[in-house]
Amino acid sequence: MKFQARSGSAKAVEAVHSGAVEDYLKAVYKLQQATPSVSTTVLAEELGRSAASVTNMVKSLAEAGLLQHVPYHGVSLTPAGELSALRIIRRHRVLELFLIEKLGFGWEDVHAEAERLEHAASETLIDRMARALGEPGFDPHGAPIPTRDGAIETHELTQLTELPLGTLAIVREVSDERSESLRALARLKLIPGTRVRVRDHGEPTGKLHLEVEGEKCRLARSLAETISVELA
Repeated sequence: MKFQARSGSAKAVEAVHSGAVEDYLKAVYKLQQATPSVSTTVLAEELGRSAASVTNMVKSLAEAGLLQHVPYHGVSLTPAGELSALRIIRRHRVLELFLIEKLGFGWEDVHAEAERLEHAASETLIDRMARALGEPGFDPHGAPIPTRDGAIETHELTQLTELPLGTLAIVREVSDERSESLRALARLKLIPGTRVRVRDHGEPTGKLHLEVEGEKCRLARSLAETISVELA
C-alpha cells in the first residue's frame, strides 16, 4: 500500500466555494483516473451539463488556478485543484461512513445523502466525524479516504472479471453507486472483506459463477466489473 500526498496553493483552494465548482473538480479527478487529460465533452456527459456551460466553467477554474485547459486537448487538475478535489472526496467518504456507523443507514442509501451534505459540511465538522470514527482509511464501499492534507492510500487491485479461475481473493472496493445494485450485492454478501472465487467466467455477456464465503452464486458481468479484489 502507498500514500500519495498532494499540495497546492491555499489561495486557490479557498476559491472552491460553491457546490458547482466542487462537482466539477470531483468529476475531473474521477475521470483522470482513466486518462491524464479529460475532454470537455466527456466532462459534460459526466456532469449532465451542456458543452457551453462546461466550457465557461472550465475557463473560470483555469483562471483560478485549479485546472489546466489546453483547447482541443482537454483539462487536468493543477496541484491546487487536485488538493481541493481530494478534500471534497474526503468529505463525501467520511460522511458516508458516519451515516452508516453512527446513524444506521444502509450502504445502498448513503451516496445520495452524502452528495447532498458534502457541500455544506465544514472541514472542522468532517475532522470531528473522522476522529469519532477512529480516523478510518476507507469508506463503506472500500474506497480510500484522503487525509485533510490530501494524502490517499493506494493499493494494487484486480477487477473481479479478471480474477483467474479458482483463485481466492478478498473484495476490497465496489464502485457502483446505484442503490439497487448495492442491495443486490449485499444480498450476495459481495461487500468489502468478503472472500470470493470465480468458478466460471461465463460468456462475455453472461453471468459469472462465483463462490462467496463458500456459497455458490451467479453475478451479472456488468455488476462484476464494478468489484475490485485483492489476492488473498
